[in-house]
Amino acid sequence: MRIQSIALKNFRNYKEQYVEFTEGTNILFGDNAQGKTNVLESVYVSATTKSHKGCRDKDMIRFSQDESHIQTVVLKNDKEYQIDIHLKKNRSKGIAVNRVPIRKASALFGILNIVFFSPEDLHIIKNGPSERRRFLDLELCQLDKIYFSDLVNYNKVLNQRNKLLKDLVFRPELMDTLSVWDTQLAEYGSRIIRRRSAFVQELSEIVFAIHKKISGNREELVVSYEPNADAGQLETELARLRQKDLKYCQTSTGPHRDDLSFQISNVDIRKFGSQGQQRTSALSLKLSEIELVKKSIHDTPVLLLDDVLSELDSSRQNYLLNSIHDIQTIITCTGLDEFVKNRFKIDRVFEVIDGRVELRTRK
Repeated sequence: MRIQSIALKNFRNYKEQYVEFTEGTNILFGDNAQGKTNVLESVYVSATTKSHKGCRDKDMIRFSQDESHIQTVVLKNDKEYQIDIHLKKNRSKGIAVNRVPIRKASALFGILNIVFFSPEDLHIIKNGPSERRRFLDLELCQLDKIYFSDLVNYNKVLNQRNKLLKDLVFRPELMDTLSVWDTQLAEYGSRIIRRRSAFVQELSEIVFAIHKKISGNREELVVSYEPNADAGQLETELARLRQKDLKYCQTSTGPHRDDLSFQISNVDIRKFGSQGQQRTSALSLKLSEIELVKKSIHDTPVLLLDDVLSELDSSRQNYLLNSIHDIQTIITCTGLDEFVKNRFKIDRVFEVIDGRVELRTRK
């Protein structure tokens, strides 16, 4: 799998831009605030329909414009796919695959599989559970359309239940309807819990092997799934905690409260690990994500590295760069020094200057 090209119109700081990528390593270099990350963001949107920054569609549209267009051409299993994303300031986005409009985002998932790695991901271990749940959801949604559907429905029901809990303060006669939302929440939630459990079990085996190599066989990382409730007991838990939910007007149990555990020698490194341990574990997690996607789709994902190398020491840099030689990679950085120093193979270099991406010939 690889991206052949991407064309941007009125996206972020790009008025019009066309970039043709090679199947190997593509470097986007330039000073900060020139638009390097915006290119990666456009790829992310093409794969997931959303920004990795969590911002609204209208925030990605070029200033003073009403619409933005991203056109990405993907080659997968010798078949070409054209993904068109139209972002609109005051309306919902339009999505088309090979010029055929699609209504559901789930129809897009799986065409372009990506793994996105940014400096923020290095803090996934020590930061809050929401970031670790986001990691789970992003990968599972790309790999499993049923999971994506269950997650969307779960979040809709969760919002409705929380709204009802607030309304019950003023309209207690609606109490009988709460059990209806409980049943639906338990139905979708139990499926999410089971799928997450299977995913983490598969992921943990890969993480263990990769982390052991990175740490020079000195450490063994164990990743475990920490569900907030058992899949078969979710409806019972909702009933048990009903009074608490009524008091605080929010749902206190379910997969929206799940977490991942990271342990080395039975020590929880989320709380007690050194910065080096946390960063190495985060790197292991992202590299494991690549391997798991390969295994799941029998193809390679596209790897997006957003200025990550500057945050890693030389040994972790070398391990990362040596691990990605067989997949298409798009890397942003402020300079080429690290690649030259490590004699890392670079296939194509672009310089980004004030919303312009220019191909540089290499001597």
